[in-house]
Amino acid sequence: MSFIVILLLIVAAVFGPQIWAKHVLAKHDRPRDDLAGSGSELARHLVDGLELEGVKVEPTDSGDHYDPVAKAVRLNKERWGRKSLTSLVVACHEVGHAIQDATGYQPFRARTRMVRGGQVVQKIGAGLMIAIPIVALLARSPRLGVLMFVLGLATLGTSFVIHLVTLPVEWDASFRRALPILAANDYISQQDQGAARQILTACALTYVAGSLASLLNLWRWLAILRR
Repeated sequence: MSFIVILLLIVAAVFGPQIWAKHVLAKHDRPRDDLAGSGSELARHLVDGLELEGVKVEPTDSGDHYDPVAKAVRLNKERWGRKSLTSLVVACHEVGHAIQDATGYQPFRARTRMVRGGQVVQKIGAGLMIAIPIVALLARSPRLGVLMFVLGLATLGTSFVIHLVTLPVEWDASFRRALPILAANDYISQQDQGAARQILTACALTYVAGSLASLLNLWRWLAILRR
């Protein structure tokens, strides 16, 4: 019974924030005529007003994000032209990342470097974990198997580290940059500021869930190798 309770707690910790974030984003994504513009219009306005040279604003089929390589604020097509609180807050958050990039915010740059190499490192880690039993058997060297196991865990753990580094970067873009911009320039009303904070908090919690998911992935590999 205790194992089931622990398992349910882990599942809730990993997937709960993601479910709640989707609920919050959807709740505040209904069109509103009282808002001055859409997410894309606000993003373009902020990029021009803050003189973020070379930064583009583009629609995307994937999730909202800022691409530091292409220097592009990208917003999901479903919210691109929508006048909703979610659209405005998310757009301002992504511009917050563009500001971090333009001002040389070191945690953002560190996260960017880690993400670039992270996918390659994680693939190598997964390959090493799969190859451990085969290599150890062929080489007849338990020490070699242990070494590969340690290297595999280290590379798979990269995802966990990236999520840990990402969380303060996201928090800074949300609450040190986006929220003050929205409030100070009256892009949203005072009544909407609480909802805007809720949206930004929900998005940040998804990275907490990502860290826990990475740990769960490591635990899964350990369980497989123990068999």
